[in-house]
Amino acid sequence: MGILTFENWLQSAPEWIHSIPEWLQNLFFQLYQTFIYQDRWKFFTDGLKITFIVTIGALILGIIIGLIIAIIRTTHDNSKRKPFFLLRFLNWFSNVYLTVIRGTPMMVQLLIMGFVIMVPKSDSGMIVCGIVTLGINSGAYVAEIARSGIMSINIGQTEAGRSLGLSYAQTMWHIIIPQAIKNILPALGNEMITLLKDTSLVSVIALRDVTKQAQNIVSKTYQAYIPYISLALIYLVIVIILTKLLGMLERRLRKSER
Repeated sequence: MGILTFENWLQSAPEWIHSIPEWLQNLFFQLYQTFIYQDRWKFFTDGLKITFIVTIGALILGIIIGLIIAIIRTTHDNSKRKPFFLLRFLNWFSNVYLTVIRGTPMMVQLLIMGFVIMVPKSDSGMIVCGIVTLGINSGAYVAEIARSGIMSINIGQTEAGRSLGLSYAQTMWHIIIPQAIKNILPALGNEMITLLKDTSLVSVIALRDVTKQAQNIVSKTYQAYIPYISLALIYLVIVIILTKLLGMLERRLRKSER
């Protein structure tokens, strides 16, 4: 039931198929096997849903973690007096986090999270595991992006906010962070594209993203050419669309600054 032979397909194929070269017949057969037979195109659409869910969830988590780490590090570095113990500890923890996450491969992090720490038992659990792992990984890179954005804001704006009676936290939240986010939006967009491509690694914890679904089709058809080329084209098209959208966003930001 799961394997369709070339001979069986050729018998039921339209007449014009018989008049084309054999290599082209084989190509059409592989396309039929990959997308049409048993509605296998749904494998790709179902996998893309998981890919987008993990990408968006990980990006949100990464931005939250990154902003927190960036604020801790900039507060520690900009402190004019010796930082109090809690801030020194949080800064130490942040540096350890950045060193460990940026110094180990994401696949290894997924394997540890999926088979040692969380060990999910359901599809939803694997999605959460993927989001958490990629979000923690992304947070280490977003932290440096956000830190550079915060540092790009003139220190005088912080002093102005404090002189108006705002606390340090209020100054950061109402004055510094909004400007920093505007400055780092293009870089965050690039991080989203990187995350989208990195979701292909979640297949190692058996999460059925679009990459895993392509592998499932290969296991059914015993033909790797069309499924994997199609997978590459899917990623390429999505990345091109996102790149175009990011370019439009950057142009609008430049216009608003004039």
